[in-house]
Amino acid sequence: MSQRLNLELEPADTERLANLCGQFDEHLKQMENRLQVDIFCRGNLFTVQGEARQARTASRLLKQLYKLSESEMLTPEMINLHLQDSGVAEIADAEEGASHPDDITIITKRGAVRGRGPNQKSYLRNIDKHAVNFGIGPAGTGKTYLAVASAVAALQTDNVQRIVLVRPAVEAGERLGFLPGDLAQKVDPYLRPLYDALYEMLGFDHVTRLIDRNVIEVAPLAFMRGRTLNDAFIILDEAQNTTTEQMKMFLTRTGFGSTAVITGDVTQIDLPKNQLSGLKHAVKILKGVDGISFSYFTARDVVRHPMVQRIVRAYDKADSDGGADAG
Repeated sequence: MSQRLNLELEPADTERLANLCGQFDEHLKQMENRLQVDIFCRGNLFTVQGEARQARTASRLLKQLYKLSESEMLTPEMINLHLQDSGVAEIADAEEGASHPDDITIITKRGAVRGRGPNQKSYLRNIDKHAVNFGIGPAGTGKTYLAVASAVAALQTDNVQRIVLVRPAVEAGERLGFLPGDLAQKVDPYLRPLYDALYEMLGFDHVTRLIDRNVIEVAPLAFMRGRTLNDAFIILDEAQNTTTEQMKMFLTRTGFGSTAVITGDVTQIDLPKNQLSGLKHAVKILKGVDGISFSYFTARDVVRHPMVQRIVRAYDKADSDGGADAG
């Protein structure tokens, strides 16, 4: 059923209204396209017209963004993230500001990091409460970024003494043998996303000092064999590219006072065709084990450009239809 909602944004501030609407009303058009509504404005008087649930969601979002416009410069990227929070995929009916009492907020050098949408929020709560956590889903859903943020928070509050970031050295069919340097130098490019997240949250100089003091260690998975890590926050990224033996080896490195987070995308496995992914195997055999959590993400959780969501959905559809014809 179509609904027409009128709202007046107070106070009437020309600069804030321009910030809200964006250049040439690009922010309003972005909301119209994603929510399938029409938004009309004259000064601080807005009218939203569309299906009832979408119209209510758009009205709540306009109010939220107008509050934010007082202190922040709105960008299309920010509008996209707030659209995600508003439950675009499900057009959530929850009242504005509704939240779970145990929602986690992490304070970093860049600012506050919060889960966007129910799956990210649940993921952060799981990491806070469980010793071993799996985050599984497509690229761009925040699996690694939120895990690194949780690790930084644990280090800053002295809940752990060190952070260990791990990745298998298998990427998109590439092999490392032709690259110059020792093993650590060969895998360094594959660890770059982990470095980037740390630099963003702590600053380059601080991260460099922590790495020099071995408080932060970034290592290929092969370097984990034979170790036991106590009082550490351990992240295994791109875990879909582990073998079953490597996954078991990694999971058994967890010591007292440690938290482990394993992230991966089971649709992007780069192992040989006849080799079972350690991540897929672990999901099957560890379900129901006390102290282990599983968080799953879908295309609706993607917090990058909306085009990424559409790409993920297109590939998911092709997979469900039996795969695209390679010819």
